[in-house]
Amino acid sequence: MQSVFNIQRAATRHFSSHGWLQTFFSFSFADYYDPANVNWGALRVLNDDTIAPHSGFETHPHRDMEIITYVLSGELEHKDSFGNQGVVKSGGIQYMSAGTGILHSEKNAGNKPLHLLQMWVLPRKTGLPPNYGQLDLTENDRVGRLLLVATGEKVRTQKTAIASEPNDSAPSGASSASRFQPISIHQDASFYIGRLGVKPLEHVFSNPERLGFLFVAEGKIEANGHALKTGDAVRMAGIDAIEFDGTGEVVLWDLPEVAAI
Repeated sequence: MQSVFNIQRAATRHFSSHGWLQTFFSFSFADYYDPANVNWGALRVLNDDTIAPHSGFETHPHRDMEIITYVLSGELEHKDSFGNQGVVKSGGIQYMSAGTGILHSEKNAGNKPLHLLQMWVLPRKTGLPPNYGQLDLTENDRVGRLLLVATGEKVRTQKTAIASEPNDSAPSGASSASRFQPISIHQDASFYIGRLGVKPLEHVFSNPERLGFLFVAEGKIEANGHALKTGDAVRMAGIDAIEFDGTGEVVLWDLPEVAAI
């Protein structure tokens, strides 16, 4: 596989404003379509959404997609056609496997803007039973580490202790990383979140055929010697590892190739 380290700067993303919703698309989505920017491996969508108070997405359908939402600030209220409902707070993760079909709503029921990343991953198989879950995480869970939040890789699933090891570099305080196992998703992909500022971090890909997608949710960092800031992303292929340092919040996907979509 040819080595790729392609930086997508924040300002080059597609921006869409709907009044109550300000959103940046990393990939083709809704009324934005670029045949050269549909997906990166199994990662089909990464939307950077800011939702105004007391507004949001009314009930709408999904099917045959693994959907992970990371709440950066504010509170996300969820309701779906299977009776699931809950509020995901800042730092929390929402997971929905749409499978054969699900209806749901996502709203900002609070008085402050809601900022989140919503990511869609293509499943390895269609027609699966729908599923929903959420994780409440503290900042200490991700300070000075890459926290494995979701995976369908057998090699990662067998090493879930990686996600629950004590974090000696984090400030004192409660950590919930020892209380959960990574979310199981229906794809050979792994999703990490991390808070930089304590020490440099590194992710080693399990083999050179894997793809990577790094997104800077907040801050200024360096990744393999390249300067990145809030909203920047890197698409990687054919590399052994990624190293980063600086201050801020990052999300990282370790992904398989998929057939053309």
